[in-house]
Amino acid sequence: MIWQLSLAVLLLLLLTAACLFWPRRAAQAHVQTPLQQFEDRLQLLVLARDSGELAATDFDSAAQELKTQFLLQQQQRSGIAQRSWRLSLATLLAVLLLVLVVYATNGHYRQLAQWQLAQQNLQSYGERALLGQGEPLTEQEVDLFALALRTKLANDGDDAVAWMLLGRIRLSQGAVEQAVSAFERALQMTPERLPLLLSYSQALIMLGDENSLAKAGRAVARVLTKEPENNDALSLMALIAYEKGDMAQASQAWQMLLQQLPPDDPRYAVVQQRLTELGVDVAAAGRQIKVKLSVAPALKQAHPDASLFLFARAVNGAALPVAVQRIALPEGEVDLLLTEQMAMQSGWSLANTEQVQVVARMSLSGSVEMRPGDVETVSDVLSFNQPVLSVSLQLEP
Repeated sequence: MIWQLSLAVLLLLLLTAACLFWPRRAAQAHVQTPLQQFEDRLQLLVLARDSGELAATDFDSAAQELKTQFLLQQQQRSGIAQRSWRLSLATLLAVLLLVLVVYATNGHYRQLAQWQLAQQNLQSYGERALLGQGEPLTEQEVDLFALALRTKLANDGDDAVAWMLLGRIRLSQGAVEQAVSAFERALQMTPERLPLLLSYSQALIMLGDENSLAKAGRAVARVLTKEPENNDALSLMALIAYEKGDMAQASQAWQMLLQQLPPDDPRYAVVQQRLTELGVDVAAAGRQIKVKLSVAPALKQAHPDASLFLFARAVNGAALPVAVQRIALPEGEVDLLLTEQMAMQSGWSLANTEQVQVVARMSLSGSVEMRPGDVETVSDVLSFNQPVLSVSLQLEP
């Protein structure tokens, strides 16, 4: 592509040169040259001398004067021609310089080079993104990967995998509407691809409007028809119902998901928390602490972007919390849950200590460490004389 652009510039310069030089030569073809004029006038003097109309001495004088005029005209013409050529050459160079300056300031040669790089590395980007081979893609490489995919689709026509990959890239970049459009193009060619249906549903949920949630529900239902125990589909179905305000269906989907997840799955504790918020009595999987936390509205109003860290620490033992979770600072009364699955370090959880204290801390910096301006409340010492403990805390200025 670079050499094609260079060739185009060269052709434009040649056209400019032709416009500068060719018209002058064409005009000269229809006018007598100074030499031809000199010869014609000299021939007239010869004829006048031979016919006796002009004396020999007068002929010599006239011929000499004619010759002097011819030489003077030639000198003047030569000077004009040299100046004309210099002016034309200077004009041509000025045009070339202007083209270079304009292209350097407004051209897209860097983008063109990146486009070529993206095409050359399309397979490598795909292997790193899909198969996990090599280093993860950087943000710039993700952009180049998307550019290469768009080029492939433009050159080779529709390809379901390429559209799906492009949709996932756009979703990761926050361009949700573009992601939905790409997923829909892929679904036109492979309507039963389950991973594609799940990705499509995630994008629609992020849009959040009623029509998008309805489409997401239909897409997830198609997945559950083929795989009734698909954990990702159950999770999305619960989330869709929650967003639509159907708490009964959301609770049912989360309970089904909880039955299928192993207790050590990171999602287990999250689902438990959701069910607790909905007032569902979740069967204990190991030790748990149910926390009823009341946050003063003044704290939320004064610090709307603050975080809440809820954690349990052993009365005797390492200072590292045995269970912790972080959420956006709520307002009013909320039900929260700490479980064995919320441990920060393997082998150090609620199961490893008999006495704990529960701490609720408002963090302005987003760090779990106590810093100036943070507010916290600490429970009394709790003993695990039963698998599930309950405690109430108040967080106030």
